[in-house]
Amino acid sequence: MADQEIQTPPDGIVATEIASDAPKKVPRTKKPTTEKTPAGSSKPAKPKVRGLSDQEKLEKIRQIEAQMAGGATLKDAVKSAGISDQTFYLWKKALIQSVASGSAAPLSMDDELAEFIQLEEENRRLRGLLSEKLRAENANLRKRLGID
Repeated sequence: MADQEIQTPPDGIVATEIASDAPKKVPRTKKPTTEKTPAGSSKPAKPKVRGLSDQEKLEKIRQIEAQMAGGATLKDAVKSAGISDQTFYLWKKALIQSVASGSAAPLSMDDELAEFIQLEEENRRLRGLLSEKLRAENANLRKRLGID
């Protein structure tokens, strides 16, 4: 048991012995990176595009909605399109917002005034129709009740 006894040398000796016993790591040299393009190709490498274009997103949304109209569940329709249901909701929300912002095109002052005048005329016409209808209904009720 005497040879199994662990003796600790002073601190300065331990650090140097441990450092000399450990294998030394040699820093790696980096290999020069070259673009992998086919030989004889004059096309520049096309950068990777993440995600789909707006048109492709719209097509997937329509595909999913068509499948849902056909009786499929949202989960199945989204799975067949290859996206998650959360992605579907995000795309649909973005589509609705883009449609809403696109339809509200700024009008010139002359166009706004002309539209306002047209709406006022339509409003007067509809009020006249409503008043005629209410007068006729009121007269009919007075006849039935004998209030004349």
